[in-house]
Amino acid sequence: MKLIVQVPCWNEEDVLPLTLADLPRQIAGVDEVEILVIDDGSTDRTVEVAQAAGADHIVRLPEHQGLAAAFAAGLDACLNLGADIIVNTDADHQYRGSDIERLIQPILTGQADMVVGDRQIDGIPHFSRGKKLLQRLGSWVVRQASDTCIPDVTSGFRAYSREAALSLNVVSDYTYTLETIIQAGNEGIALAHVPITVNEPTRESRLIRSVPDYLCRSGSTILRIYTMYKPLRIFSIVGSVVLAASLALAGRYLYFLSLGEGKGHVQSVVLAGVLLVLGVQMLLIGLLADLVSINRRLGEEVLLRVKKLELARQISKFANQQTQRTEPTGLEARAKSGEEGES
Repeated sequence: MKLIVQVPCWNEEDVLPLTLADLPRQIAGVDEVEILVIDDGSTDRTVEVAQAAGADHIVRLPEHQGLAAAFAAGLDACLNLGADIIVNTDADHQYRGSDIERLIQPILTGQADMVVGDRQIDGIPHFSRGKKLLQRLGSWVVRQASDTCIPDVTSGFRAYSREAALSLNVVSDYTYTLETIIQAGNEGIALAHVPITVNEPTRESRLIRSVPDYLCRSGSTILRIYTMYKPLRIFSIVGSVVLAASLALAGRYLYFLSLGEGKGHVQSVVLAGVLLVLGVQMLLIGLLADLVSINRRLGEEVLLRVKKLELARQISKFANQQTQRTEPTGLEARAKSGEEGES
């Protein structure tokens, strides 16, 4: 059983040594624990610091691409390195390495394929009241969109089985936290959550530039991903609202017409006709989007099989390389046989 802890980084030379030093190297039920650092186009000494701090693997992105891209690159690298379990943690030392053992337990026992660390937001003293409210609201929205019960959807402290990591496809360019939960809920990946504790903040969040910006980006991410999986429901709701408005305007015109005042309200008929056309179009678009969604799911199944084949080939190649390193060469074998003959 091989566990790889991945740490996405962007200009983290100051805090990274503390974060890596806190990560455990031995965990019960795990044979190997390795650390992978993803350098998201850092302009400081993040790579040098990671090497000096004992990171086993480093993935370097040529330029800053954002947290979601760094996370996806890390998953791909961990899978190619033969990871059975992947743990993602932040480079700013927000999460405690000692909680990793608790985080992976549901995967080790076969109860889940994806586990999210619950920071228990209400009990964090350095979170403002407004931030706690936003976290609760966002978590509720994602729970409705994903049909899951994860209480802290923005937590970046997570564990993934190999199967879950292969199944996830990150398409957002902002953050992976919301997207992967909605995907997991709709893909039938078994989710679980465990309580964790957090450290005192070492710096301000780089993901949340401002509350309006965060709400806009997160809201668009949730809507986009949910629409990918439930397009017919989304377009049916919107189309029904538009059709209801059309019927209301038509009813308004008929009411005034019954009073003999129809000539002064012709614009209601025109607007009702336009909304009727838009509403029907919305419903038709929903049907087409639903067909596209079915094709996308088939494409994801094909992609999953391709990933598994590539991974099996990669692991086989790695195993052969390890075997070649341990087997004696021809000269060594002859020398060894000569020694045995002399003895």
